[in-house]
Amino acid sequence: QVQLVESGGGLVQPGGSLRLSCEASRSISSFRRMAWYRRAPGKERELLAQITKDGNTYYTTAAKGRFTISTDSAKDTVNLQMNSLKPEDTAVYYCNAADGLPVTYYWGRGTQVTVSS
Repeated sequence: QVQLVESGGGLVQPGGSLRLSCEASRSISSFRRMAWYRRAPGKERELLAQITKDGNTYYTTAAKGRFTISTDSAKDTVNLQMNSLKPEDTAVYYCNAADGLPVTYYWGRGTQVTVSS
């Protein structure tokens, strides 16, 4: 069973930065794709960014220009660098991994990010 554990969340002031990490229980390179999602209060979960096995990245409008997704194969982590944070970025952030055919999705338990002064 794959386990994903997020870390790095917390309270940050508007305009600040946070770096989230997600550690996988097996090699990151074995997954087809890794991604970060978030769920804000009262809203549905939304995709922010994804990175494929080949290193191709994709960002949604919410993340483009402010967030950067990356992987560290030595540590088997996928990271999300978040800059210029806004109060509307307040949410629980989730790590997601996709594997196999048919695709199986794995989720972490999430890490809370609160942007407030």
